Amino acid sequence: MNPPVRLIRAEELAEADPTPGMRRRLAFQAPGLWAGQVLTQPGAVSGWHHHDTNVTSLYVVRGVLRLECEGVEGFVDASAGDYLEVPAFTVHRESNPTDEVSLAVIARAGTGAPTINVDLPPPPHR
Repeated sequence: MNPPVRLIRAEELAEADPTPGMRRRLAFQAPGLWAGQVLTQPGAVSGWHHHDTNVTSLYVVRGVLRLECEGVEGFVDASAGDYLEVPAFTVHRESNPTDEVSLAVIARAGTGAPTINVDLPPPPHR
């Protein structure tokens, strides 16, 4: 029988699906769910990537998470307390325009690969 709750302490998070410029850490997975966090250093810009068939939710805990994505001119900045939704297959990249490490909690719903890194930026960022 499974315990009714499971506590995953910060020091127990596992390094997860790398993309250059960001550090993802996995808390746990369940069928159709991936949960963890992403840390982005000041001034860092990630590589372009998407999350396959997964819909991704990001909750910004600390700092600013800047998101550039296909079909959007410029960027969207999310600050502490904000949520971002990234639809499945949306090619994007994150960055941190501030001098503070940003921290966001990630929840992905779906069964595809957690992260697929791509070589080229999508329009209109080419």
